[in-house]
Amino acid sequence: MSLRDEVERLLPGWRRWYPSLFDAARDLGLIRAQVCSPDSLLLSNRHAPIRRDAEYAHRERWGGQAEEPRADQPRKRRRKNR
Repeated sequence: MSLRDEVERLLPGWRRWYPSLFDAARDLGLIRAQVCSPDSLLLSNRHAPIRRDAEYAHRERWGGQAEEPRADQPRKRRRKNR
């Protein structure tokens, strides 16, 4: 059952009192905010396991070693196009 169907079932005519479906669902207790750490909101952190699995599958299929970040190598600078 969708959120809209659930709100309609519990509160028919919710549109007269609420500006959005989410406001009605929040007041009915169907959805609620969760406190989480700011680190969990970063997409890079959230997608890290997926990226790691993809890299592993790629190495399994095509071979190669895992890339280790090396601190002793200076970063390459881009040349300006003039």
